[in-house]
Amino acid sequence: MQHWSLHRLGYRWLLPLLTLLVSGCATMQAPQGNQVKIAPNTVVTLPTPAQLGYSLTASQLITATWQQTSHQLPVQLQVTPQALALAGFSSWGSRILSLDYTHQHITTYVMPGLGSTLPEPKQVLFNMMLTLWPLEAWQQPLQQIGWQLKQTPYQRQLIDNNGAIVAKIDYQDLNRLTGTITFTHYQPDYTITIKTLHYQRQ
Repeated sequence: MQHWSLHRLGYRWLLPLLTLLVSGCATMQAPQGNQVKIAPNTVVTLPTPAQLGYSLTASQLITATWQQTSHQLPVQLQVTPQALALAGFSSWGSRILSLDYTHQHITTYVMPGLGSTLPEPKQVLFNMMLTLWPLEAWQQPLQQIGWQLKQTPYQRQLIDNNGAIVAKIDYQDLNRLTGTITFTHYQPDYTITIKTLHYQRQ
């Protein structure tokens, strides 16, 4: 990827890329605690870090494709039974957003000057947890709002309370930490691919 100076970049590529990582909803006041807004007037409680079922340290590369353009975002993820830490970096290596999740509380950081253009880090976390956390961890939170997450060995579908498929997640491998994960969101229409470059699981 071509490296740009901060002045020349002007943050313009960050908005379309990171906006694609959210669930397609408008930016509104963030829910409290470990809840995240996934549709207008709809919030869901995130599973806990412990519900992943193992400890994980991973380096991932997220590629977002929208209107025939693609951008990449390197991400670092660390999960233990007690806590979760997530950080996203720019192409020049600066941390542009991060998140810490512990004791049912989430603390977020966005690079100064980008607060009005970047989505909530909670939304980035929601999409990542939706791809990796086991189905059982999502059943109760989604049932509480009338949504569903349906799963086959190589695919998941997120279905809203009207029965519409909101998003589809395709897995290249039964081990979701190998191969490429393709996350397709239908409204708006975009595709995210997640490739785990390195990981350590315990």
